[in-house]
Amino acid sequence: MTDLAGKTAIITGASRGIGASAARIFADAGANVALLARSEDEIAQLAGEIGKQAVAIPCDVSRFWEVEAAVKATVKTFGGLDILVNNAAILKPIAHLADADPEAWNHLIDINVKGVFHGMRAAMPVMQAAGGGTILNISSGAAHSPLEGWSAYCTSKAAVAMLTQMGAHEGQAQGLRVMGLSPGTVATQMQRDIKASGMNPVSELEWEDHVPADWPARALLWMCGSDADDYLGQEVRLREPEIRARAGLTE
Repeated sequence: MTDLAGKTAIITGASRGIGASAARIFADAGANVALLARSEDEIAQLAGEIGKQAVAIPCDVSRFWEVEAAVKATVKTFGGLDILVNNAAILKPIAHLADADPEAWNHLIDINVKGVFHGMRAAMPVMQAAGGGTILNISSGAAHSPLEGWSAYCTSKAAVAMLTQMGAHEGQAQGLRVMGLSPGTVATQMQRDIKASGMNPVSELEWEDHVPADWPARALLWMCGSDADDYLGQEVRLREPEIRARAGLTE
């Protein structure tokens, strides 16, 4: 397991699913973890479970000033910032493009795209000044293939894939390690929402078809180590057997 002793990580969308699993797994690996989410009670409870290694910071990632303040609070609390996991994202609206509610569509972009940019924009100067750091963005196969009813989500994840490439392109010389993780379908609340929608083939999958939330979390931990340097600037696809093997994941 990758050793994160003495490291500090910010995890957005940390109240449940992949974010909560990553918080626990990173803390178990020795990291200090700053838990960011709009769900104040949930991240406070999780921080309490983890203990003194964790701090809960209520934050709406669609607002840059809140993300910037969260980064400053993390640095003040733990003395630095080594890892950023841009995990916060929403799926809805699920609707045909011609029928989609513009306000809901724009709201998703505010969280899924602007939220990732805000995290990178707030963290990169801090990491560059310290000589390096790791930024991990949660991507999706939806970034590369259109899925009925998912115009907002597919568009947002395509944008995240480019932000990952841009971060690596512009930050690698300053010691930044930037990668994306495409986790496949994961057993989280998002999959229940997809199932309920009845739209596109993803909704036809059964619960047992999805990987548990700790798999992408453990892959994120592996991506913090040098063994993942082959994938800098790229998207790590958890569906690939080689990735699962290198991350220590088995069926």
